[in-house]
Amino acid sequence: MTTTQPEIDSLVKRARIAQQRYEATGSQEGFDKAAAAAAWALMEPARNAELAAFAVAETGLGNVADKITKNHRKTLGLLRDIRGQKSFGLVDDNPVTGVSEFLRPKGVVAAIVPSTNPLATPVNNVVNALKTGNSIILAPSPKGVAPLEKLLGYIYAEFDRIGLDHDLVQMVPSPPSKEKTARLMQLADMLVVTGSQSNVRSAYSSGTPAIGVGMGNVVTIIDETADLDDAAQKIQRSKCFDNATSCSSENAVIVVDAVYDDAIAALQRAGGMLLDESQTAHLIATHWHDGHLNRNMLAQDIDAVLDTLGMTNTAPQNTKFLMAPASGIGPDHPVSGEKMALFLALYRASDFADAKAKARAIHDYQGRGHSLGLHSRDDQRAHELAVEMQACRIIVNQAHCFATGGSFDNGLPFSLSMGCGSWGGNSIDDNLNWTHFVNHVRIARQIKPVEPTVDEIFADYFAETGQSSQ
Repeated sequence: MTTTQPEIDSLVKRARIAQQRYEATGSQEGFDKAAAAAAWALMEPARNAELAAFAVAETGLGNVADKITKNHRKTLGLLRDIRGQKSFGLVDDNPVTGVSEFLRPKGVVAAIVPSTNPLATPVNNVVNALKTGNSIILAPSPKGVAPLEKLLGYIYAEFDRIGLDHDLVQMVPSPPSKEKTARLMQLADMLVVTGSQSNVRSAYSSGTPAIGVGMGNVVTIIDETADLDDAAQKIQRSKCFDNATSCSSENAVIVVDAVYDDAIAALQRAGGMLLDESQTAHLIATHWHDGHLNRNMLAQDIDAVLDTLGMTNTAPQNTKFLMAPASGIGPDHPVSGEKMALFLALYRASDFADAKAKARAIHDYQGRGHSLGLHSRDDQRAHELAVEMQACRIIVNQAHCFATGGSFDNGLPFSLSMGCGSWGGNSIDDNLNWTHFVNHVRIARQIKPVEPTVDEIFADYFAETGQSSQ
């Protein structure tokens, strides 16, 4: 037994006792109130501002204003999605099939959360867990410990207002470690893992049912029918939001040849600085070192990026992000992968078919299953991507990082964790939401038999092939 094992064992034991009591005495009204309490702990404006500033100071990632916006909108959107949803008890009673369906909690949920979103992601998980009658234990990254501790203090203050047990929401004691996380993974009833793919793989091999999400490396295509200035403005907003901490921020833009020059001009008007060949080579050499990303550029303000690159005096005054022309794709061309910095790779395609081929190649290297962006007036192009590409979300004419995780002007669930299906090695292919936090229990009653004959079942097949059941 390791020295950390009793500590985690005790944590899980308390969470299990609290969950069992929460479920046994609970109701939909009570679960909804608990979810609202956890959400308000972050959304209350003064606390949101304080926590966002603290998170940026502690992690060194993103910017305060955008984190405030993210914390507010992601949580508000989640509350909109779960409002009025029956997530506990009897939800369906079908007299025709004789089946009644009940929803029950998973039990103790363990959520591994990343440093890029040390507030919005844990609150999203907590709200979903409480909405469905679960307890939850959060395992933060080392840099996310202090912000999460402060957030938990505010959650507990809200719990005290409505008489809720603090043990319903806990965190792995500081300092976090792989050993603590591994033990937690073994003991929990369900795992939710957002962040590094090594954490996702560890969760899948833990023996505990796990929901992991795939790697981001968003590719966006601009075709010859697109509104170029609209596309450029949306790409700029998405790329720059929270300094590109989002897995849904554009990492590559592919432009078809017919509008390439005009698209570049539009992107430059939106604040994109087009790099030349030598500047691109310098950027690549600066940002990647032995498989690691340069922390002086990682999710930093554009001023810090330009300073690191020595481009402060040469960049146009309106520069908001950088564009690095590229042609190579794969491990020998790191610019084709995920960057988490205020620059994107820029590819030129001969036509839409070539753009699809390039996007597929990029995702074969990194980001398979996650999502693709498309700026086009031809909706059939989106259909082509849906049936030909390996991406679970096709985001059309929208600022990608806002849209793919749910938005008030699209129908996707609000989430900070995007499943990538079998293509990304995930068990889910949609946005993580409350429906993933429940078990389904079904009562099956005897009904009048519904048994067709063989001829009825095979009638169409036999009519086509001439075969018979004799």
